[in-house]
Amino acid sequence: MRTFTPAERRARLARRHFLSRPGPSVPAVTADFVGLHATDPATPYLSLWARLSGFTVTDLDAQLYQQRTVVKHLAMRRTLWVVRTQDLPAVQAAASDRVADNERRRLIADAQKAGVAADGSRWLDTACDAVVSHLREQGPTPAAQLRAALPALHGSYDPAPDRSWGGETPLAPRVLTVLGVRGDIVRGPNDGAWTTSRPRWAAMSDWLGTTGAAADPELARAQLVRTWLRTFGPATLTDIKWWFGNTLTWARTALRDIDAVEVDLDGIAGYALPDDLDVEPEPEPWGALLPGLDVTTMGWFDRDWYLGGHRSQVFDSNGNAGPTAWWNGRVVGGWGQGADGRVELHLLDEIGRDGTRQLQRRADALTEWLAGVRIKPRFPSPLSKAR
Repeated sequence: MRTFTPAERRARLARRHFLSRPGPSVPAVTADFVGLHATDPATPYLSLWARLSGFTVTDLDAQLYQQRTVVKHLAMRRTLWVVRTQDLPAVQAAASDRVADNERRRLIADAQKAGVAADGSRWLDTACDAVVSHLREQGPTPAAQLRAALPALHGSYDPAPDRSWGGETPLAPRVLTVLGVRGDIVRGPNDGAWTTSRPRWAAMSDWLGTTGAAADPELARAQLVRTWLRTFGPATLTDIKWWFGNTLTWARTALRDIDAVEVDLDGIAGYALPDDLDVEPEPEPWGALLPGLDVTTMGWFDRDWYLGGHRSQVFDSNGNAGPTAWWNGRVVGGWGQGADGRVELHLLDEIGRDGTRQLQRRADALTEWLAGVRIKPRFPSPLSKAR
């Protein structure tokens, strides 16, 4: 059985995550990861800055809003992602449809419980039809304008009656969530800066045209897991289950369908593609500054082999990663901005003069790139809060 040491896994991470060498383009990098985390609006921009030479904010904006080679879409683990447009049918079939079914079922139940409609299913279908019709007639529209224009979106519910954090909450955003995750509408132009999310919603057919026929769920599952395993593998069964937000049975079936082989991960069972077992050479020393929720930091459920014992400092209690500093495949601390906006390193390990100098150069480069823009992680880590 092929054995992968933690050191070799870190060497793979360096190259395949475009951290020791730059990636080719926004769509290509996005596709290799299956998707880039986008729950925090700034994350995909900072993730691409760390991986593409000369990357600018307008590079991603152009791909999202003009060329439309990538798109924001709710998928794995009910998380917002930037995915390559041509991969959207596979992502929809393998991940988003499952999320859409859950969101629809919960929304119908809450609408009925709140007395908004006796027949929650009919109410939701009516609201969805009204939104799509409006967008096809009027073009991309902010959520607030949709709520004001469409009586079908009126209604609220209390998510936690008798609790201090409860209270009446509009149902309209959840209708848009259902429509978005099932691929009827899409986040179009952003009316805010790149660090904020103020999308105008658009009908998917108007924004992207045809994205091709619906993908077969089994073929889509195999396609995405194969892509993911080539970038993130070798990995454990639990890693695959967690990353895709599905079941162990789903993950096992995917591994069977792509003929994945079992490997040894330092005493733990893992899996790799059958044509991806060659020894990974050690890369040149490298350092990186990654944003909160970066796809690499969040890439595995079993993380000890790259966290260096710093899980409690760089992840919050809900498992969300804050900004991280990396040296040679390990998380060695984090980063933030001082009062003057300069990027500051918050190192937790002693990494030597060369490592510290290289990370400081990255910090200086990021300071220059941000040009005064302040980054506030949506889910700050304990390390971020302590500074």
